[in-house]
Amino acid sequence: MSGLFVALGDSFTEGVGDRNVHYPNGVRGWADRVAKHLAKHDKTWRYANLAIRSRRLRHIIDEQVAPALAMRPTLVSLFAGGNDLLDVQTDPRQMLQRYRETVSVIRAGGAQVLMFTSYDLRITPLLEPFRGRNRLFNDGVRAIAAETGSLLVDHQAMTAYEDPRMWSDDRMHMSTAGHKYLAARVLEHLDVPWTFSLEDFEPLDGEGWRRRVSAEKDFWWTYMVPLFGRKIRRVTLGDHLSPKWPVPVRPAKGLRKIERKRRLASSEAIPA
Repeated sequence: MSGLFVALGDSFTEGVGDRNVHYPNGVRGWADRVAKHLAKHDKTWRYANLAIRSRRLRHIIDEQVAPALAMRPTLVSLFAGGNDLLDVQTDPRQMLQRYRETVSVIRAGGAQVLMFTSYDLRITPLLEPFRGRNRLFNDGVRAIAAETGSLLVDHQAMTAYEDPRMWSDDRMHMSTAGHKYLAARVLEHLDVPWTFSLEDFEPLDGEGWRRRVSAEKDFWWTYMVPLFGRKIRRVTLGDHLSPKWPVPVRPAKGLRKIERKRRLASSEAIPA
């Protein structure tokens, strides 16, 4: 198996939560790890990642699908919808119809599609009403994968993510451990060996109620209040970002090394 892997989506695929200053946009993520191991399996693999944090499904369709198909990919990963589901005005059924059409277009172009369900996060009690929308979305994704012959990674069914340490401090994005675990599961779906080690966490200690209340307060002021503020202002964290790997690269050459050379070339191109 060899070819071109193109990753599409939002923060889930960009790699948010897996901080690493040596990679574009300061994050690594599961997709970069999958690309690395594909190249270990066959050095001819190429890789592009067009995902940008905060993108809705409509943005992904309008901005990422056509450029991806123009590259003539062998494998396309697609995750979208998590940000849409937090918008009350979004109709999940209409969103799933556009999702189905998009997957069909990619499949018609000859690429295999890798799809994901969305994990049923318990971020905070005030967001509990949104969990029903997430379950509806996941049922739709499973149906689309079956209808189109796509590969499905059922993230929702992975009990490992019940451990809070698989998530970053914002409770919405996977931690480094979470991204590594997902990369391993994706590679298993692709029948590609993987060599990195996964976290073996010690049992969690129980927290007193005062510590839990304090942690919840800190979480709201640090993450949720700014999130609602951005929604009111209609701005997102991805507004000024570009895709990590907008043109295909060869992971066999080392993604960190490729990024280092790219930054050096960029700095030399800036007039003194």
